[in-house]
Amino acid sequence: MTLHRFVPTEYHNVIGTFPPALTIADGDTVVTETVDARGFDADGVQRKHGPNPMNGPIHVAGAEPGDALRVEILSMRPTRDTGWTGNVVSAGVVDPEIVRALPPRAVTTWNIDRETLTVHLAEPVKGLENFVLPLAPMIGCFGVAPKLGQAISTATSAEFGGNMDYRLFGPGTTVWLPVAAPGALFFLGDCHATQGDGEIVGTGIETTFEVTVRLSVEKRSSIVWPRGETETDIFTIGNARPLEQALQHATTEMLAWLASDFGLDTIAASHLLGQVVRYDVGNVYDPAYTMACRLEKKWLKRT
Repeated sequence: MTLHRFVPTEYHNVIGTFPPALTIADGDTVVTETVDARGFDADGVQRKHGPNPMNGPIHVAGAEPGDALRVEILSMRPTRDTGWTGNVVSAGVVDPEIVRALPPRAVTTWNIDRETLTVHLAEPVKGLENFVLPLAPMIGCFGVAPKLGQAISTATSAEFGGNMDYRLFGPGTTVWLPVAAPGALFFLGDCHATQGDGEIVGTGIETTFEVTVRLSVEKRSSIVWPRGETETDIFTIGNARPLEQALQHATTEMLAWLASDFGLDTIAASHLLGQVVRYDVGNVYDPAYTMACRLEKKWLKRT
């Protein structure tokens, strides 16, 4: 297995079938540095306009339509001492009658302490003078080329991944994506220092990271929507609008996973999901919303 240090020379605001920026073997590891959601790098130089410029695509030898790309997020190291967020909740998450009363949207700066691995507001807000958060890195936008040669904006998401903004997409998580193009053509970017469920201010704490991932091919996979696994949980992802459709995609994918890998028929899976499932909101800001259907692994036994 080879370690590649990938330095992008261009960035993409769509995920699609582009000539590879890097070609690797199945199982190789890639280290790369991202720009933030507006295209600024670790030195504050804007390399690309937004939304969410992506590194890539990375061609993984042997990946073909009908396979799955296994993405192991090995590490994320912040490369800048600042990040930024929106300052007001989205109009989509409050009652319509109060939308006009919301303050004007603006950008707020956060400081990132790379020694203590914490983040805090650069200018304290009344009531939050001692508001310090632990660094909780996550990749906001990543995926593989969509089917039929489509090129889809990094502002949204679908079966191929994309701008899902789910907080569990961080170090220690393994993700599976359905391959639709030769080589998979993997993209990543839009990294956050931390973020709450839903990305309800339109951003996480947007900043730059050095990201290390291992990319492997799993042949003849049946997955339709992204799947993930952490030390303690498995989860499936649905991306769509309205939110109930995203939940339906995620639940359908979980039922399929419980059948194929855990030997549970629909009745058994229904009993399990009915009592111990957890639904997490990844994103309710972008054109497609993201829902995660999550189960603790302690309830499961692989067949």
